[in-house]
Amino acid sequence: MNIVIVGCGKVGTSIATQLNSEGHDISVVDINREAVTRLSESLDVLGIEGNGAVYETLDEAGAPDADLLIAATARDEVNIYACLMARTAGTAHTIARVRSPEYLGDLYRVKDHLGLSMSINPELTEAIEISRLMRFSGALEIDSFAKGTVELIKVAIPENSVIVDKPISKIDILKGKVRICTVERGRDVFIPNGDFVIRAGDKVSIVSKPETAAKFFKKTNINIGRSRAVMLLGGGKVSYYLAQRLIKSGIGVKIVEHNEKRCQELSHALPDAVIIHGDCMDQELLLSEGVEHVDGVAALMDYDEENILISLYIQSVSNAKVITKVNNSSFDTIIDKLGLGCVINPKMLTGEYIARYIRAMQNSMGSNVETLYKLNEDRVEALEFRARRSSKLLNVPLSQLDLKDELQIICISRKNKMIIPQGSDVIQPDDAVIIITKHKGLSDLDDILKR
Repeated sequence: MNIVIVGCGKVGTSIATQLNSEGHDISVVDINREAVTRLSESLDVLGIEGNGAVYETLDEAGAPDADLLIAATARDEVNIYACLMARTAGTAHTIARVRSPEYLGDLYRVKDHLGLSMSINPELTEAIEISRLMRFSGALEIDSFAKGTVELIKVAIPENSVIVDKPISKIDILKGKVRICTVERGRDVFIPNGDFVIRAGDKVSIVSKPETAAKFFKKTNINIGRSRAVMLLGGGKVSYYLAQRLIKSGIGVKIVEHNEKRCQELSHALPDAVIIHGDCMDQELLLSEGVEHVDGVAALMDYDEENILISLYIQSVSNAKVITKVNNSSFDTIIDKLGLGCVINPKMLTGEYIARYIRAMQNSMGSNVETLYKLNEDRVEALEFRARRSSKLLNVPLSQLDLKDELQIICISRKNKMIIPQGSDVIQPDDAVIIITKHKGLSDLDDILKR
């Protein structure tokens, strides 16, 4: 694909590196000549010095013939405007980096008017990833789709679970709010129907809203180590987004931050969190605040070295799940030898997130597949379709649809509301419909029907 990237900072560089490694033709744009030269020489991509929000610059970078433009400068307004100008120039798809919580909350209102394919917030993306790891420390795997509002959580079924030896259709616990999507038994993977019987030792993936999953696991005697209290070291945007999500999930949050003004801002923005003004590297402070008793700790300070050191200390005094933010990928070799549990690289995470979206675009050229996810070691796919008005599936109860075998409709998104569908539910025009299947190459929502 031909891709234009506006912004050669850390995020733009990470995205360019990731996409260049996958064989895409990349052009990069930045007003900083040194940044453009450094990136274009290191990756052998086309570099354009100039303002990426100006039509002439975009034209020089090849935007009229580009399949995708990614605006990743440090300013949200520039990114949004650059995407608007790129669409005007003829670019097929655009992605904007948008960091401001205020803009992020309103962006869905104007997304279609701007012709914006998606927005990406590195800090929010990082927070979403950490929150999944934090909430259920015993989960085997957690995947997120429908913009994080629905999660696919894989767990091992213990012998004492109340769902053992029961057909799925007879499991009434939280019916209508949880869906069993896949079952791994040995080397086999099943997309089960209602007659499928769950056995002890099965690895089951369930789809649910995040706040519902914990209730389901409790009622089914599946212990996945749900966190009750976590400590966040550093009070930046990642901690803000992360605290919001954890608190919503019923987890107690403490944030340690050295800047007094920022502490005051967080106190107003997060009234349900405990905000501690102090040095995150102060071991006595952390012990006095109970770091050895919390279920999870995330080191989210500005400096990688501090995050690494304090994580090693916490591992020595606590059984908490420790997550460490590291921006500099050159530390990877050292980190592997240190034995840190979970390491998050925000810039790489952003690049991977966008690369996943682009892979879905490539797999869906000429179709109405909006997003594609590969699960269970690429043996299962989850695809998100947009329901066209011409679809044969519209306004027909799902129980009456003649769906292909080994395929499920697992959720429907309608005007930002998520539905875990039942047989009486129907698909309406413009719904986002997510299905899970073993079939490869589906390119249209109607392809889920038997021929």
